[in-house]
Amino acid sequence: MRAGDGSWRRTGLRWLKFNFVGLIGIGVQLLVLALLKSGLHLNYLLATALAVETAVVHNFLWHERFTWRDRVAKARLAQFIKFNLTNGAISIFGNVLLMRFFAGSLRVPYLAANLFTITCCSVFNFLVGDRFVFRRLNQSVPIGTIAAD
Repeated sequence: MRAGDGSWRRTGLRWLKFNFVGLIGIGVQLLVLALLKSGLHLNYLLATALAVETAVVHNFLWHERFTWRDRVAKARLAQFIKFNLTNGAISIFGNVLLMRFFAGSLRVPYLAANLFTITCCSVFNFLVGDRFVFRRLNQSVPIGTIAAD
């Protein structure tokens, strides 16, 4: 990104949109987590994984229509799979591992622990979404790399 070309401004606006969608996704995730853990009495790690996947699907749909609407691919299913395999994997594995640490080892209450884990994963998810999943359509990316503006 070059100074003065508007890239930083566009990235900043996209970051704000990403976090707005993410905040709604946090609500979805916490609601599903509470329903699965407290309502259905599932194990907190299984409930976390299912709640995260629900939020990942929610977030993809909103990112596609709002955050990166200018970068939606014609192959939407392929883009969804890339999002699920990257952002989903970061979210699910990051959340489960960090939940094990915060809730399991440190005994932080599970909803508070889940908020910590979401925060830890969000920066990585934005970068992967912006540089790989929803990269500019005219931008080619060698396999195994993340594109830069």
